Amino acid sequence: MLKVKIVRLDKQASFPVYATAHAAGMDISACIEEPVTIEPFTTALIPSGFALELPEGYEAQLRPRSGLALRSMISLPNTPATIDADYRGEVKVILINYGKEPFIVRHGDRIAQMVVARVEQVRFEEVEELGSTVRGEGGFGHTGTGRQ
Repeated sequence: MLKVKIVRLDKQASFPVYATAHAAGMDISACIEEPVTIEPFTTALIPSGFALELPEGYEAQLRPRSGLALRSMISLPNTPATIDADYRGEVKVILINYGKEPFIVRHGDRIAQMVVARVEQVRFEEVEELGSTVRGEGGFGHTGTGRQ
């Protein structure tokens, strides 16, 4: 099991938590003094009240919660958001309201999920040409939509 250092920046903060034994993502909760209203088609930056120290070679990805998306059209505009291993500031979540009604975020509301994943840095090697494949340059629907 990977160990990640975490510091509580606000005594009211909840740490990320797995909701079930086999969950891939941990729930992230809002750590705010007053409720925040997100009007339709606007964003808000919601603090979590904690900071992380990820090991080198890892990132934390913030992702929308499916229930919020389904019921209230609340998502993350930059999904997945990346927290780099060298970032030491507070984890904050950008929420966007795609719905038709204002959405209120309250302290302790589960607002996102976080997945910690291994990442590799790459070194590009410039070449004169790339290897060929059956697909070639086809993209953006090139492989079909699955409809008959």
